[in-house]
Amino acid sequence: MPMSVREVNDEDRGVATIVRALELGVTLIDTADAYSVDEDDFGANERLIARALREYGAGDGEVLVATKGGHTRVGGDWELDGTAAYLRRACLASIERLGVERIDLYQHHRPDPETAYEESLGGLKALLDEGLIAQAGISNADPAQIRLAHEVLGDGLGAVQNQFSPAFRSSEPEIALCQELGIAFLAWSPLGGMSDAGDLGARWQRYADVAAKHDVSPQQICLAWELSLSPAVIPIPGASRPESITDSVGAITLELDDEDLAALSG
Repeated sequence: MPMSVREVNDEDRGVATIVRALELGVTLIDTADAYSVDEDDFGANERLIARALREYGAGDGEVLVATKGGHTRVGGDWELDGTAAYLRRACLASIERLGVERIDLYQHHRPDPETAYEESLGGLKALLDEGLIAQAGISNADPAQIRLAHEVLGDGLGAVQNQFSPAFRSSEPEIALCQELGIAFLAWSPLGGMSDAGDLGARWQRYADVAAKHDVSPQQICLAWELSLSPAVIPIPGASRPESITDSVGAITLELDDEDLAALSG
């Protein structure tokens, strides 16, 4: 998202960041059609990812690209359209921009209060049945919506994407439910606004302390902690520089001991 929503975006740096992620073994890229400045460049992030995959030379099945539909950007505002008809149009447009025959994981971006949630889920089910998407996902959903989605979509429901970070833990019930149902939980904004400059404040001090112990960044500690919470959790940090994604990937092999986990979980 950070690569495409600013008034001025460095597309070459965005491509370099994605390519670096792939070089490091990252196999999941999450995007959305609405990650753009406004409606004039709607789908900008999907086109950027398609370019990066071409330049890297990614083979079929090598990278899972997840995208979302249901947000609009008319006038630059973040509005919603969760109707089944809109989701189908959005999905077809995403397929074209990504240059694929079907989307690996297609997610309903956010519940639309003007559209019954059952209709939005029915739209996802139709996309699955038509073979336009391999798996469906929902985003910004509560436990009741997750259970309803599981009833409607069955094994076709592959992921739930909600905000989660040390400063935003209200999705803990959703994480537990995803683990119970065997669904991936994609944690968006997993660093929760952590400062690159290291001025973390009291909220982040314990992450800084553990980071100093391991001689890594507090951001890496944050991601490692999230990975330790559940096998369902997949943090999706919004890197926009090659250096950022290089640091984030280090969380995969970082081992936190019991003392670390006790300090971070308080």
